[in-house]
Amino acid sequence: MKILGKITILLCGGLLLFFTSDFPDFGDANSPASTHLSPYFIEHTLEDTAVPNVVTSVLADYRGYDTMFETTVILTAGLACFLLLKIPTKEVKQRYYRHEPTGVTLRIEGDRYPDKSAVFTRIDSTWVPSDMIINFTCRILISFIQIFALYVVAHGHHSPGGGFQGGVLLGASVILFAISGNLRAAIKQFGEKTAALFGAAGVFIYVGTAALCLALGENFLNYSALAPLLGTDRIMARSHGILSVEIGVAVAVMAVMIWIYYNLSSAGKQDEGL
Repeated sequence: MKILGKITILLCGGLLLFFTSDFPDFGDANSPASTHLSPYFIEHTLEDTAVPNVVTSVLADYRGYDTMFETTVILTAGLACFLLLKIPTKEVKQRYYRHEPTGVTLRIEGDRYPDKSAVFTRIDSTWVPSDMIINFTCRILISFIQIFALYVVAHGHHSPGGGFQGGVLLGASVILFAISGNLRAAIKQFGEKTAALFGAAGVFIYVGTAALCLALGENFLNYSALAPLLGTDRIMARSHGILSVEIGVAVAVMAVMIWIYYNLSSAGKQDEGL
């Protein structure tokens, strides 16, 4: 099986290297991208999409297919990480812990512990150190990080930002909560199933917006078709369509980041974490 995998990798790599010979040279001023595409995007972005940020209009409109599949790849990466690392907990395990302050030895069955128990909280502190200053500071920062993340998503039309950047910030806020406290507290607030559903929902928002354009008689990902539904002209409808898919990207990126962190930080057990 390993030999077959190596052969497949070498074959695909060889094909990729072979077809790169058809690409224009790096920095070639006479390449199609330099002579046709880039000048058109720079000169007509505002006219076509009412979006002054050229990068956002290219990613979510002109190159919408590519970004849609990038979002799908992100979801696939989270799913692959889950399938490779997640450890099923079918058997009931027994663990013994000695509570040092009292000298009491406790027997714990299973991998899930009641978070509300004061005894278990004290035991948790022996392997997940929690600094009061760090914990309090992070809790304050998390709210500002999330607000700024929403701003980055919403303002991506006019300034550097968008769905990918905003989604990373949202995911980082939850990961910061898990690092400053403990993993089980983070999972209680934003569980693994919730992360999986949000990841799929983000892709669905993107694909659903594109499919709606198709159902309204326009091409796939042609946001101009949304004009009657949004009560605006076709150019502004493209701007609103871009915002819609950017929200989908942000939701997917946030959820997959959290999903991957849960499994990587705990080696698939999702118990103590880092």
